[in-house]
Amino acid sequence: MDIKFNKNEDHNKLAVSDLRQRFAKVKLGGGEKRIAKQHDKGKLTARERINFLLDEPEKAIEIGAFAGDKMYAEHGGCPSGGVVVKIGSVGGKQCIVVANDATVKAGAWFPITAKKNLRAQEISIENRLPIIYLVDSAGVYLPMQDEIFPDKEHFGRIFRNNAVMSSMGITQISAVMGSCVAGGAYLPIMSDEAIIVDKTGSIFLAGSYLVKAAIGESVDNETLGGATIHSEISGVTDYKAADDRDALTRIKNVMGKIGDFDKAGYNREKPLKPTEKQEDIYGILPAKRTDQYDMMEIIKRLVDNSEIDEYKAGYGKTIITGYARIDGWAVGIVANQRKLVKTKKGEMQFGGVIYSDSADKATRFIANCNQKKIPLVFLQDVTGFMVGSKSEHGGIIKDGAKMVNAVSNSVVPKFTVVIGNSYGAGNYAMCGKAYDPRLIVAWPSAELAVMSGNSAAKVLLQIETASLKKQGKEITEEIEKELYERIKSRYDEQVSPYYAAARLWTDAIIDPLETRKWISMGIEAADHAPIEKKFNLGVIQV
Repeated sequence: MDIKFNKNEDHNKLAVSDLRQRFAKVKLGGGEKRIAKQHDKGKLTARERINFLLDEPEKAIEIGAFAGDKMYAEHGGCPSGGVVVKIGSVGGKQCIVVANDATVKAGAWFPITAKKNLRAQEISIENRLPIIYLVDSAGVYLPMQDEIFPDKEHFGRIFRNNAVMSSMGITQISAVMGSCVAGGAYLPIMSDEAIIVDKTGSIFLAGSYLVKAAIGESVDNETLGGATIHSEISGVTDYKAADDRDALTRIKNVMGKIGDFDKAGYNREKPLKPTEKQEDIYGILPAKRTDQYDMMEIIKRLVDNSEIDEYKAGYGKTIITGYARIDGWAVGIVANQRKLVKTKKGEMQFGGVIYSDSADKATRFIANCNQKKIPLVFLQDVTGFMVGSKSEHGGIIKDGAKMVNAVSNSVVPKFTVVIGNSYGAGNYAMCGKAYDPRLIVAWPSAELAVMSGNSAAKVLLQIETASLKKQGKEITEEIEKELYERIKSRYDEQVSPYYAAARLWTDAIIDPLETRKWISMGIEAADHAPIEKKFNLGVIQV
């Protein structure tokens, strides 16, 4: 091993260590005092409920753990968006579980909470996965109601989706384990089956204080909408549980009796581990996002038996395309090659840049995978499309548009891993969030933005200095340097993978060594949803 490998390894292992520390903090939700308060009420926390429910909690994957990170500071923060979402198995059936975290503002809904809940439902709809709601929420966070209540992607969309999912035959089960108020009260009754926990669970359109204010009636919450009322009088719920564990056990029993699903039929063989040492990824991946490296060495440490059948290996070399297996599943890989490559004509092409020939190759390969019903895996480390007169005259816009078209119209499931750079139109062509990947995850080394921090800071500096000069201010070299550093620092914060994860531009930030697990579980989920459309590129310029 050389010194550069060792430096890269140290850098990337530190980044993974930082990830683990951040996650440990996030898992505390509203903090240890509020967790203790939850326990004092005889209730489990959101994460404890999910862990009790899942067959094998350690094998689950978590969606949006960093949602809300460093957002809403003026409101006290909203760790994990105030809701925990995991994909795992319950009663032997893969499903998605959504649990309100009552330690965060009593489980109240912030704007990011709604976005995260909608993402969970989107995953359920795309993959026809059963969904379980563990309800314990005070409803909409009123100080921000204007950002969560009326729009298409706000709170009400949840219940619209409940209805649509029911018509699609997607199993939905609710357990009311705490408050379930106002609009949120529709959730259990719009589910297939609803369970309520005695003494701690309650459902009503308006609580006792609001009832008193609205109609003058004095009534306590238990009499208004407790477990006995809804299980024996109103008929809103189907089962009354003694406590949290009893409710969760009932869900397990129901899930264990669900019949098998129609499979999409993606090819899978016996899983094999990579023959190349997976931990070497830390040393291969550069500490600097501008440094070159061989993406093929990363791929060999992600795929079964370290084998890939490369497609058009000698053509369009800044994108690697090929067939491989990940945890036994057949996949088509589209990856940005990050090393400087030489064409047959002797020209040099920059790694991480998409040229006309590489866009053309990727388009053909994506079409092939759709024809063969092979899921696609995109490994992103892209700075964008090649610019300049030569590229423009050669039709880079046309070739890039064809690639974007193929990604957009792909009917096989797509999975995206942001390894390094994810800039500009390169993000789009390599299946960024806007292009409906079933799952999109980032490594701690990822950067997502219109352009790199250095490039953006230089552009923004020119704009700001020009503005200051118009105001008659003198810009010295020292002032210009100070402006540049301030602009770059602000921009660097925005390109961080944590900034993206906070806003759910990605589903998770993961240790590179967890990549195979995420893709495998993603394809397992996708196998629940047979392909119903044919691949059609539509109208494109040829």
